[in-house]
Amino acid sequence: MEEKLDEQLLILYASQTGNAMDAAERLGREAERRGCPSVSVLSIDEFQLSDLPNKEAVIFVVSTTGQGDNPDSMKFVAKKLDKRLSDLGAMAIIERGLGDDQHPSGYEGALDPWMSALWSMLYLKNHKLLPNGSEFVAPDATLIDQPRVRIIYHDGEEGVPPLSTSADLKYLEAQIEMARSMTPGKFSGKNRPDCFLKMNKNHLLSRADSGKDVRHLEFEAVSSSIDYEVGDVLEVLPGQNPAAVDAFIQRCNLNPESYITVQPRDKENHGVLNPSLFPVKLKSFVELTMDVTSASPKRYFFEVMSYFAIAEHEKERLQYFASPEGRDDLYKYNQKERRTVLEVLEDFPSVQMPFEWLVQLVPPLKTRAFSISSSHSAHPNQVHLTVSVVSWTTPYKRTRAGVFIPAWFNKGSLPPPPPSLPLILVGPGTGCAPFHGFVEERALQSKKVPTAPVLFFFGCRNEKDDFLYKDFWFSHSERNGVLSEDKGGGFYVAFSRDQPKKVYVQHKMRENSEKIWSLLNQGASVYVAGSANKMPSDVLSAFEEIVSKESGVPNEAALRWIRTLEKAGKYHVEAWS
Repeated sequence: MEEKLDEQLLILYASQTGNAMDAAERLGREAERRGCPSVSVLSIDEFQLSDLPNKEAVIFVVSTTGQGDNPDSMKFVAKKLDKRLSDLGAMAIIERGLGDDQHPSGYEGALDPWMSALWSMLYLKNHKLLPNGSEFVAPDATLIDQPRVRIIYHDGEEGVPPLSTSADLKYLEAQIEMARSMTPGKFSGKNRPDCFLKMNKNHLLSRADSGKDVRHLEFEAVSSSIDYEVGDVLEVLPGQNPAAVDAFIQRCNLNPESYITVQPRDKENHGVLNPSLFPVKLKSFVELTMDVTSASPKRYFFEVMSYFAIAEHEKERLQYFASPEGRDDLYKYNQKERRTVLEVLEDFPSVQMPFEWLVQLVPPLKTRAFSISSSHSAHPNQVHLTVSVVSWTTPYKRTRAGVFIPAWFNKGSLPPPPPSLPLILVGPGTGCAPFHGFVEERALQSKKVPTAPVLFFFGCRNEKDDFLYKDFWFSHSERNGVLSEDKGGGFYVAFSRDQPKKVYVQHKMRENSEKIWSLLNQGASVYVAGSANKMPSDVLSAFEEIVSKESGVPNEAALRWIRTLEKAGKYHVEAWS
């Protein structure tokens, strides 16, 4: 038995947004096409790590999230994992491949050539992994497999719990939990919402004609009491355009009123309903779990579509898109244009995909995460968000708008600080959101106990256009406010476009290097929030320069000092793209 396990090709993935899972499944399919007799593709959290020494060959596919952080299911990012495996005595079959979403062809631009080299190296390692040779590829006709899921249709509302109406919030909670627990897509966190929220306020923070649309949103819990701390994250399930959902259902010739359960195909229960599942309406399942109106499908979607295309010209185009030669053109057509599943299906009208394949391949509808911008102590049973409503134009001039209440509360990357801890906050743009909550909380604390100083560096383009929460910051910067210089703190704002030379938060930080160094020497913690582009690295470089200048040590030593802050849990970054 152990010998057979040794000869199995094991592919383990750790995915945050689905890219690593997609790449791992593609590797698995390609291995099967090349005649590998036994292939297993598993999420890292489904695998017993103590079995790892018994495996002959393992391929790890690991994504990063945010600022190069490891995904929730993985302790290491790829480079650290590679080193750790080597330290434990593992032998590399091939040099690690590093994909990049910013590549002109997406991460597949690096994956394709790496895969080509992989099969040759696997064959050299053990001929039994590829008994037909590294160049063998099965004929096209044999490539399509059964979908991983099967749909069981039920009569009427068979098995539906006897709840009052679909307006009943408990019924809605159960519907969401059941639908999301049946989907093959991996959702992080709980399937059942923590609560339902009702919006009480929608206030425009940016100037109306500024070209930006940033809003302060206030919600009240309507289904149950809520509890959170500053620095926590609220996840909301976005609604999908009802007309687009109806169009998808009609395009796929589905009955929206059908009641269904979705089960993995490998469960040998011969169509018997799993007693832990109850049916949900097909339309509800699509609305709650399948992103048909905003996410672009993956490459394998086009490959499967090609098998169900009746029109020859559509089949040829789909096969080309799914091939290595068509990778760049697919990227331009699909990802770059942010084409939705519905739009792709409408572009290939002769394709009629079975619902099982659609359930498996349509990107899962993911919750949207927002930094909470309120203090629960200041606003009991409420939660506030600072949201930038995104709209953009694709390269072919097609306008796109962001999607936006079932809600989940989760811990973010910014732990709530005790009142005695000095703080250095850096939050340009909507990065100020969590710190709005921090300041609210510390203002309440200051009425009861002594509080430590707070330095806050904020940045925006123009004072008139997008100075978010201007009055709030100034009110807390006045005499004895938590951001006041009287209390050893300060509020500093950088307007990047109000003068010929651009000024960013890192410039304001350098201007106040003595204050920053003084607070760091008092044991301050650093919190950075905002865009995941260049800002976090620019802010880190500014801290490096400040430590070097004020302490008189070389930059390398200053960076090592900052890294010790990170390891001690005193340098926190929450970044989003």
